[in-house]
Amino acid sequence: MTKLKKTTKKNPRTKVGEEITPEIADALAAEAERGYDLSKAKRRRVGRPSLAGQGASPRMSFRATPDLYRAAQKRAKKEGRSVSDLAREAVARYVGS
Repeated sequence: MTKLKKTTKKNPRTKVGEEITPEIADALAAEAERGYDLSKAKRRRVGRPSLAGQGASPRMSFRATPDLYRAAQKRAKKEGRSVSDLAREAVARYVGS
């Protein structure tokens, strides 16, 4: 017969780590049952922020040789940057922006 692992009863947590106690769960359920006025809801943008400060930032994608990729990773690490940041700068220099 297979042994079952002991489980401890823990309350679930929110995304930010706050414990949801049974009392909080009951209050949230009661609020949901009363209904929500979605006209007052705040729109939350998802995803990464725009690089230009507003609007969407188009995505660029390209393939590289393993040697070039490793060199870019090494350089980025040395400079405390991301490979994406390095690539953005290189393309901007190339096109004269």
